[in-house]
Amino acid sequence: MSAPGLFPGQGPLDPPPGASRAMHRMASRARGPVGHFLHMEASGGIVLLFAAAIALWWANSAWSHSYHDLWHSPIAMSAGGWQASFNLHFLINEGLMTVFFLVVGMEIKREIVEGELSDLRRASVPIAGAIGGMLAPALIYFVLNPSPPASAGWGVPMATDIAFAVGVMSLLGRRVPAAMRILLLALAIIDDLGAILVIAIFYTADFQIAGLGIAAVGCAVLLLWRRAGLRPGAVYLLPLLIVWIGLYVAGVHPTLAGVIVGLATPVRPWLSSAQFIVSAKQSVADFESASNEGDDQSIMAAITRLNFAAREALSPIVRGVDQMHIWVAFGIMPLFALANAGVDLGGVDLGMPGALKLVIGISLGLALGKPIGVMLLSWLLVKSKFASLPKGLGWAHILVVGLSAGIGFTMAIFIAELAFQGQPQHLGLAKLAILLGTAGAAIVGIIVGRVLLEPMSDALAALTPSDVERSTEY
Repeated sequence: MSAPGLFPGQGPLDPPPGASRAMHRMASRARGPVGHFLHMEASGGIVLLFAAAIALWWANSAWSHSYHDLWHSPIAMSAGGWQASFNLHFLINEGLMTVFFLVVGMEIKREIVEGELSDLRRASVPIAGAIGGMLAPALIYFVLNPSPPASAGWGVPMATDIAFAVGVMSLLGRRVPAAMRILLLALAIIDDLGAILVIAIFYTADFQIAGLGIAAVGCAVLLLWRRAGLRPGAVYLLPLLIVWIGLYVAGVHPTLAGVIVGLATPVRPWLSSAQFIVSAKQSVADFESASNEGDDQSIMAAITRLNFAAREALSPIVRGVDQMHIWVAFGIMPLFALANAGVDLGGVDLGMPGALKLVIGISLGLALGKPIGVMLLSWLLVKSKFASLPKGLGWAHILVVGLSAGIGFTMAIFIAELAFQGQPQHLGLAKLAILLGTAGAAIVGIIVGRVLLEPMSDALAALTPSDVERSTEY
């Protein structure tokens, strides 16, 4: 079975040398739906939900001891006289999540430079919505939990989970115009930036100034790499590691090293479209000439130049997010959910003093505070004539966006781990509240969306976010 569609106008290709035609046929048929699934915006949220469900079941099953034992499995590293030991939970939360924050930093940088946040007038509504969506939940929580240790959790209901939110919104199908998805993504990215600032400022313990000196060295190396023209890749692991160690020593959460490197990633491609075309044509001509002469060395040189042109015609941020998205969405985030969503419901003591207020504060903060904050500040901004709603969107759309923003799974659990470190009872209550609040926001968002939003026509439903970016006026 040939592989169709690779080279339009030239006919299909035969299977690669050594491949079975039957197996190649099966792989070709599977590649379409699998590839479509992996690139669906909602699929990351689906996998995340599945991982959370497994964790919740596992932690409350007859094998619950194996769940907790697994994440506390010790890991040791040594080299010469140096040695370090940590557990699997630390590796995921402080190590792998650095890659998650690296992607978040890249997405924030891209939006600020050339996306929805690059124009103040277009960005004003999602900025106002995000600020309101952070302040209202924190206020609701703090009113109910003004005293320590519960008061430390005020930052938990502020967070929005992009993957979950987009996944739930996708269930509304034709009722969601592309401009609405753009608004949610912009709002969630600002929300992530707010959560990052909250973590850096308010959830830093045992601060050590010496650590900032180490982090500064990493930032200097990062700047040196940029000035020397070294393009992002494996070479950027060195400054990332130095900054990570510095923040860890300083007492600041080390995953923020990913944000720093992400924000330092170049947005502009090295080659313009015209330069890429010239380079590609010359490389192809050199390849053809070398092939006719049987010059293997020149063939490799032509392919190397073509690969360089193909790589540098894309900005490092676009290339980086595209390459890491599948690992973050389908590896790191589900693994984080599996390691952190396992709440032992039997061990949650709702009779503990202040337990119900903590659960209600987080749950209501997510399911009620988020939409109220998003709606209220957006409404005040529009009524004050400082901004207008995106073309084609009404207040019903903003309400559904606000409800979707109340889906705060990954980042909310991450902040809860920091807020209630060393307090397993409070942490268990917080995780339960996050699950309840997220589920409530998702269910109400779907119901409200189906009741208030009208299905779009085929033409409008076919519009992509990039189409809307070119045509939508604010």
